[in-house]
Amino acid sequence: MVLLQETKKEVINAELVNSIWVGEKMEFMSVDSVGVAGGLLCIWNPEVFQLKECCCNHNFILLVGSIFFNFNYVIVNVYGPNDPVGRKCVWDIFVKLKTQFLAPWCMEGDFNEIISISERKCCSKRDKGMREFNDMIEQLEVSDLPMYGKKFKWCNSHKGDRWSRIDKFLLNPEWLQIFNFKLWGLPRVVSDHCPTVLMENERVWGLRPFRFICAWFLHPKFVSFVEQTWADLNVIGWAGFRCLVKLKALKSTPKNFEVFGNVVHKLKATENATHAFDLVAEDRLLSAHELARKRELKGEAWQLGKMLERMWCRSNRNALCSIMVSGITIEDPLGINAEMLNHFSNFVAEPWLVRPTLNGPFKAIGDGHELGFLEADFSEEEIKCPIKSCEGNKAPRPDGFNMGFFSEMLEYSEG
Repeated sequence: MVLLQETKKEVINAELVNSIWVGEKMEFMSVDSVGVAGGLLCIWNPEVFQLKECCCNHNFILLVGSIFFNFNYVIVNVYGPNDPVGRKCVWDIFVKLKTQFLAPWCMEGDFNEIISISERKCCSKRDKGMREFNDMIEQLEVSDLPMYGKKFKWCNSHKGDRWSRIDKFLLNPEWLQIFNFKLWGLPRVVSDHCPTVLMENERVWGLRPFRFICAWFLHPKFVSFVEQTWADLNVIGWAGFRCLVKLKALKSTPKNFEVFGNVVHKLKATENATHAFDLVAEDRLLSAHELARKRELKGEAWQLGKMLERMWCRSNRNALCSIMVSGITIEDPLGINAEMLNHFSNFVAEPWLVRPTLNGPFKAIGDGHELGFLEADFSEEEIKCPIKSCEGNKAPRPDGFNMGFFSEMLEYSEG
């Protein structure tokens, strides 16, 4: 599920949401902004989160539902008013709603308020707004999750000298009894708020298989890198064997892919460099040179992000988190792997002890032109045309290479 605040969009439609969401199945609920102020958006996968009830106003969206038809809960996407009086009114609404929606709450968003003076840089006193915020937290019986990776979540983007932690995840204890959550602060690139991700400690699924990324072709030296890797090989054998050895040689040098043509790697490095400046700025003012370099990094990150957006027009991420076997839900990675292996082993198994045979009169094809046409070798053009006509950014083959790779590298793979 994705929760966004300050969308600054007066109208949010399915086309806009689809441009953000990476999955095929999607539902959403939004609150339009007033001019360029405010705006909220919640997006989720209906196969994971099943919506039952909802309500909203200008400052929040409240969703009541369940995860995989199992755990019932309440999600609240919050954008707190800028004025203390307005915030107090919203806090009072939450307290009243808690008596109506009794399932465990998870509140996330920009509350525009802090819990303690340590959450705002150069803050020296506890004011009325902080006390009212803490009163609401106590009445709702929610806890503020600690954040890893960053100390503050918001910074004024102009000078970079004001820092605070006004964005939060507030959860009822039931969440923490069921899930092993960690809250991570991600690098702040464009917005004055850093994005955060709430996730369980990652389950171990084993080694991640190699996957070719079409964005690697953006690097001007990528094709020459592949060509040189293949030229260094001295392979003897039939064509299929030579192709197998060449592909294995490419997969054995994944670090070259990452450094050379992996736009994702470059974007991550740029974001990390920007994040490092943010960490320094939490303790001291940045110099003029550091501020200039930070602006350059933001520009590079923006360009790389747009580059990926153009290249990865189809970027679906399908996650298999659990399966149901004979009415029993299995979530353990080892159990899922075993059941998947068992299912497909039975699916492709051949139960016949004796293979069937065909008996009866058959019409002869004859000899001459027809027979010669059927037994003729495929021409080079007949092989290249189907490969070139395939959509290149579809799911890869079992070896990790998609049709985009073969289409681009077809002329270099001969011999």
